[in-house]
Amino acid sequence: MSENLPTIAQMECFIIYGRVGNFARAAREANITQSAFSAQIKRLECTLGVQLIERSRRGSHLTEEGERFLPRIRAWMEELGKIVEDIRPAGEEGPVEFNVGILRSLGDIHMNRHIAHFQRLNRQIQFNVYDMPTYQIHQAMTEGRLDVVSTYFVEQSLPDGAGKDEYDVVPFGRDHMVYYGPLMDMGKKPLTVEQILSTPLVLYPTTYYMNQIYVRYFRGAALKPQVSARLSSPYAIIHYCQENKAGALLPDRLLTALGCHRGLHELETPLEAECYLIYRRNHPKIRLIQAYVDQVLASFPGKHIRYNGPSK
Repeated sequence: MSENLPTIAQMECFIIYGRVGNFARAAREANITQSAFSAQIKRLECTLGVQLIERSRRGSHLTEEGERFLPRIRAWMEELGKIVEDIRPAGEEGPVEFNVGILRSLGDIHMNRHIAHFQRLNRQIQFNVYDMPTYQIHQAMTEGRLDVVSTYFVEQSLPDGAGKDEYDVVPFGRDHMVYYGPLMDMGKKPLTVEQILSTPLVLYPTTYYMNQIYVRYFRGAALKPQVSARLSSPYAIIHYCQENKAGALLPDRLLTALGCHRGLHELETPLEAECYLIYRRNHPKIRLIQAYVDQVLASFPGKHIRYNGPSK
């Protein structure tokens, strides 16, 4: 995925616009916000160095360059459907399986949306989605059972013996943690670490890497966490906090997607976690994987980087 080439997501957005001729309608069809859709078109135009769509107060329309580009890129994108045939073993019938691993504490709400949208492009793909703790992702990657994973923890998720140039690591977003306690009276100001530790907390099991993020966050505080419960998924944690007087530190992205708007409190000391997609560069399904990664990046723009090996 060279930075000098447009992404599949950008070209898909342009093709949709070319068909409907309206930004609002095209964004709805692409299943992203209008601002995100416009940003995709802008990045495409910037990469190509030409204006594809003329915009004005009265509306928008394709430029001459856009009119010439549309049929050529539409024909190229139709080849995406043939990717599945290219990677299917000769004589094998049925859909191609695409195995996605999602870190359990990251949450699969948005990934499921990306997968549903991507699958509409090619119904010959069978998605298998697994939500796992980090150690299970690591084991599944080592055994070659996952095609791509989303996680907070790169080195802990990579398979045993991962070489310097074997895997691509793509940051696709940053989760901003907030305190969630719908039954707690915590005021309106951002919460200090001491205020958080003065309340009953729901944490992950001690073996989960996500729990280590919280341990580091609380390090140096005078108080120790009052652990109300240890639960293995963010959905179970959210439900527990809705039924009991306890709080938890969770991604605001996930809480907002689930409609949990009451009981959210900002943290005085920010806590964030970078989200990554990981896949093997020479994977037999690499074209399919890269198309999926592009779809995710359409909603969570990020800078593509290459894994440089485990830290010493």
